[in-house]
Order: sequence, then structure tokens, then C-alpha cells
Amino acid sequence: MKTREYLEKYLEPSKLEVGLERLKNGEPVQYIIGNVDFFDLNLNVNKNVLIPRFETEELVEKTLDYINKYFSSSIKILDMGTGSGCIALTLKKKLKNCIVDASDISIKALEVAKENAQKNNLEVNFIQSDIFDNINDKYDCLISNPPYIAYDEEIMDIVKNNEPNNALYAKKNGLYFYEEILKKAINYLNEKNLIAFEIGESQGEQIKNIALKYFPNGKVTIEKDLQLRDRFVFIFNN
Repeated sequence: MKTREYLEKYLEPSKLEVGLERLKNGEPVQYIIGNVDFFDLNLNVNKNVLIPRFETEELVEKTLDYINKYFSSSIKILDMGTGSGCIALTLKKKLKNCIVDASDISIKALEVAKENAQKNNLEVNFIQSDIFDNINDKYDCLISNPPYIAYDEEIMDIVKNNEPNNALYAKKNGLYFYEEILKKAINYLNEKNLIAFEIGESQGEQIKNIALKYFPNGKVTIEKDLQLRDRFVFIFNN
């Protein structure tokens, strides 16, 4: 469907011209419409949260497979850096008996995530936290799509000029949050646990090495997305 037809389908006629002008000025269509589909959820999005992407759907799908493989009962999950809540809410919908907590440093992002939980009638506990600062529990699964773009990396203008920079960029060539999460995670995980990350396509081996530094007995796998690019790291500890 062409973008104009898409806007005509989802915007009221009175808002169409403004929407087309916003599109002309380089704003993503998802922000103009105000929502996006993720799995079978419809989620509100605005400039306070990243637009959920297909790769993140793959992360959730693969994580569900791992959870079903490794865990036989209800588990507790932490989604760190939840943004719109897309990961946490999908996991809660697919794993109804599980407890899901979702954290983010951004209060405005959490407001969007809470709206999406209410919109989709899903119960997730949201926590305002910078990494583990306000996390006080232990989990069976930690999942995160953290900021992973290096500050000097070139990205599309439509992303750079619209989506929240604090959800895109990270220090240490994009590796900062992986290191910060992994070096502290053992204090917030049960003995048997799964860690699931979305990553930049060139970061797989580096993140694997970081993971093995803090979880030397962990089973670490790097997996590809549908474009055959390294996109996910899974760490299983038993």
C-alpha cells in the first residue's frame, strides 16, 4: 500500500493534509498515525519511544522458543529498556501465567508503555529504572533491546531526526549497555536463567566475549535475523 493510501486509511479526513505535510517533512508514518502493529497487538507510539521493528518481533519469537525449551513452569521475566512495551506485552500475552516486569529510564516512554498495557488489557509491572538501579527482584529471563548504535555510526535521517536518541545510541561503540547489564545481571537472576539481546549486526562476537567474561559457564549463541545478519545473542545458564 502506498503511503498516501495508508494515511487515507488510518487518518480522519480532517487530519489528512496535516499528516501528509508531516510525511513530507520526513516524519515516520507510524508517528503520524500514532500506532503500529506488533505481533497481534496494536501499540501506541510517539516520539518518546522507538518504532517497533520486525527484528524485535524475531527477538520475541526466538525468546519464546527458548523459554518453552528450557522452562517447564511459569517464570518471571524482566524486559529492560521497554520503550513502547512491545516486548513485555507480547511475552505477557503469549505466556499468560508468567510475571512480566518492564523497566525504562524514561518516564515518558513508560507512560506510552502503560497506555499500551491498558489498551491491550495486559498486566505488566512497569518500573522507572536506570539499568538495575530500581530493580529489587530476581528473574528467570532477562530480555533487552538496548541502545546499540555507536555515536559515529551513520543511520538513516528519518531515524536520526525523529526517534529518541537515548534509545538509539550508546557509548563504547554501542556496547556500553550490554557490558553494564551483563556485569550486574547475576545479582538479579535465578540460578537457571536466560538472557536475550537484540544486537547490532557487527557486535555478535564482542557481546559473546563480554557474556563469557561474566558467565563463563554459560551457553552463548549468536543468531541471525531474516536478512541473515547477526542480530541476537542468547545466554543460557543452568
